[in-house]
Amino acid sequence: MSELSPQDDKVVEDVDAQEPSPSADRERTTAQLEEEGDIAADYIEELLDITDLDGDIDIDARDGRAYVSVNSSQDSNLRLLSKPETVTALQELARIAVQAKTGSFSRLILDVGGSRETREAELARLVERAAERLEEGAASVALPPMSSYERKLVHDLVAAKGLTSESEGEGRDRHTVITAA
Repeated sequence: MSELSPQDDKVVEDVDAQEPSPSADRERTTAQLEEEGDIAADYIEELLDITDLDGDIDIDARDGRAYVSVNSSQDSNLRLLSKPETVTALQELARIAVQAKTGSFSRLILDVGGSRETREAELARLVERAAERLEEGAASVALPPMSSYERKLVHDLVAAKGLTSESEGEGRDRHTVITAA
């Protein structure tokens, strides 16, 4: 099995170790997702105020998740919070704030300054390189560990290329293995 290392594309782990399995997840109503988004947005807004950072917060509910985006129309120092590790930490804190108020686990997604779009582009490059390795004769290619959300994105990218993928491992070691169809 060929393995892509984090150094191959400066991949940063984004692990949601406490995220329950999909079978443990229950469908939430749009109103519940909007409530989660509102709670998370309030938490992030307080953080922005404390740190004296400017940002506009947008809330959306789709695909069974609340999405909270923080952007700035001006050249601000918001980019300080848009590093993948920082976004992951803030997302976890926002999820904890939601859980403290609602009593149930949240699968909300936080995006700061387009960090999710940047990460999706990184994952697309990683999948492209894995496909090239398969074309060169590798039987399979293992990607670095990543969160369930990122693995879902990878599975979608892999399927679009006509390849197959499967998640393997447990907890922080859970990763995607790509093979030819």
